[in-house]
Amino acid sequence: MADQYVSMNNLRFLLYDVHKVEEILNSELYSDYDRDGIDILLDAAKDLADKEYHPYSAAMDEKPVVYEDGKIIAHPQLGRIIEKAAEAGIFGSYFSYENGGMQLPLILFGATNHIYHAANNHVVGYMNLTSGAANLIVNFGNQKLIDTYVPNMIAGKWMGTMALTEPQAGSSLSDVSTTAYPQEDGAYKIKGQKIFISGGDHQFGENFVHLTLARIEGAPAGTKGISLFVVPKKRIEADGNLVYNDVVTAGDFQKMGQKGYATAHLVYGENDDCYGHLVGQPNLGLKYMFQMMNEARIDVGHIANSIATAAYHASLQYAKERPQGRRLTSDGTKNVDEEQSLIIKHPDVRRMLLLQKAVVEGGLSILLECGKLSDIEKISEGDKKQDAHLLMEILTPIAKTYPSEMGRIATSNGLQVLGGYGFCVDFPLQQYYRDIRITSLYEGTTGIQSMDLLGRKATMQNGRALQLLIGAITETIRDAANQEALKPYADQLAEKIKLAQKVMEHLSGFAAQGDFERFLADATIFMEFTSTIVIAWQWLKQATVAQQALVTNRGTFSSDFYEGKLLTMKFYFKYELPKTIGLAETLLHDDAITILKDKELIN
Repeated sequence: MADQYVSMNNLRFLLYDVHKVEEILNSELYSDYDRDGIDILLDAAKDLADKEYHPYSAAMDEKPVVYEDGKIIAHPQLGRIIEKAAEAGIFGSYFSYENGGMQLPLILFGATNHIYHAANNHVVGYMNLTSGAANLIVNFGNQKLIDTYVPNMIAGKWMGTMALTEPQAGSSLSDVSTTAYPQEDGAYKIKGQKIFISGGDHQFGENFVHLTLARIEGAPAGTKGISLFVVPKKRIEADGNLVYNDVVTAGDFQKMGQKGYATAHLVYGENDDCYGHLVGQPNLGLKYMFQMMNEARIDVGHIANSIATAAYHASLQYAKERPQGRRLTSDGTKNVDEEQSLIIKHPDVRRMLLLQKAVVEGGLSILLECGKLSDIEKISEGDKKQDAHLLMEILTPIAKTYPSEMGRIATSNGLQVLGGYGFCVDFPLQQYYRDIRITSLYEGTTGIQSMDLLGRKATMQNGRALQLLIGAITETIRDAANQEALKPYADQLAEKIKLAQKVMEHLSGFAAQGDFERFLADATIFMEFTSTIVIAWQWLKQATVAQQALVTNRGTFSSDFYEGKLLTMKFYFKYELPKTIGLAETLLHDDAITILKDKELIN
């Protein structure tokens, strides 16, 4: 079952027709790429995923990562995948030519990631974290660090991680206590612990380069005293040999899903022999790390969206093959003499499938939008560059959270389509449901992303980022309104923009009064409210292209493909977008139910 796990037609539609990837190929930076080259790239990614990734997804769940004799042991196929990924240039795909990369636009990096994650969500993180860590060294490290670590990382020989979380601190990075002690030779002796380190160890890495947040001895308290260090598992001696650097893998956290993806507990300096090297300037570590964190948040959005995509195709395939029951006749009865109907003909099953399609294709669209904005920022100057940056900033928490939260609901609906079989290990839906649950926790929980959206991104530069987002949505509304068939939906979304402005004005009043706890108390509700509107924007954008293709009869794809897009947009505007009314009612309500008062009443 589930031979198809991704729609290449949908991916190409979004890349070429909706987000117009060819627009950025006109720049000097990306001029080596054209449509033919992109098609070859996508086909090669799908071929690699078909052969090396997808066939092992269930096996990695059934035979997960284990911790034995002080080592983390991953599924044997991981080694082959790393080897094939290195051969394909995946580790350095978006790096510049000067740094040994393919100089691939980030929107295309996201597109290939979508394929790989949908094929097997256990393994792509190993590569992407290595790329992210290497990119951090390239951007903020000195030339010696770059020369020492980056070539081996983008060759897939050395793996990379981001080491932030500590047992006593969790997501509160201001409480980081791992300490760096300056040495006479310019290195730092490192002591401390890090937990939940994704990809933190396995048998297929010759070395592991941990990008580690630590506090230099005597540094200020809080986030202003955090620095960033390269701390390898094995350090390089003067003769070029690798020697153990006193980074102990103390265990692997066994998870309910993504069981093929290692999650290490690391202990630094247990024998007082762990050394690291400062990246950039002291006390600016969190600022540097945010680059990798934002990249990782987009990647988590891709993981969630791709898992939900694979779940959608599995449940769609099942619904097209499973006969059960019969459709009601005009008098409200069933003709038991007829053959059983395929369940895809039943309205409630169709509702669940349409919800899945709406979530995964809308979610992928916003993720590719973020990729394009990153590329625009790279190739632009002045206001255009700044505007792309601000729009990317406000969309990042949404692009991480919507696929994680709604992808889980979509996957749950897919499990429901299969009925009892969905709960059985013979079918992949139960695995996808377990795998996707972690994504709303990775790289900052939904609550943290929501406070970031409302407390930082919506207010940054006096609301400039939010105004840019409203402007982008309004432009799509104007385009859609020019097509008579879409005008009602354009009008509906325009009304939601007015509602969003009313909500923001109401909440901003608390911030203006200095009541920041009240301002942020319902940030998660605000995230759901805003995300629902943003995905409606993406669906209206897709519908505008699809409608134009049908009217002109000049589309690349079949009429059924475009009609399916329009049907899904209509579903979203009927079933999902109206939910903003109830969410707005909550956000505009006067009662501060969740704020602690004089005594604790949750008992």
